[in-house]
Amino acid sequence: MPDDDSMDVPAVLKALRAALPLQQRSALQYTLASGGIVGLAFQGLADRIFGYAEDELRDARLLVEKIVGLGGDPSTDVAPLRWTPDADQAVDWLIESEQETIATLHAVIPETGEEARSEALEHLMEHMILRKQSQVDFLLRARRSPE
Repeated sequence: MPDDDSMDVPAVLKALRAALPLQQRSALQYTLASGGIVGLAFQGLADRIFGYAEDELRDARLLVEKIVGLGGDPSTDVAPLRWTPDADQAVDWLIESEQETIATLHAVIPETGEEARSEALEHLMEHMILRKQSQVDFLLRARRSPE
């Protein structure tokens, strides 16, 4: 980070471009899970999981807007997806992939600096992380057995 506490734009762009393929995967992975999980125990979760997909897509757009706003080009890559009809495995993969995405979004924050636009970007990342962590917490509770 520059000594004057201004935003390190190249580093921020690199970090945001690393997060975008994971964020795009999130939208698609939740969509696959919501439409494809089977089993009575998980049918009640399908609509909630699809709501997560919609939230993920909105956040992907915010990442694209920020990358373009900083003068960068957004990645068109999507991190690898997984498919399984097994609801337990699908939820486990959602948890694992979201934890990876949360860590990648968190890695943006140290590069943001201390200027006003830096604070705005830091808060955006924190908001995304908070929302994603709430989703992960819900999925972890869904996977826990009542014993």
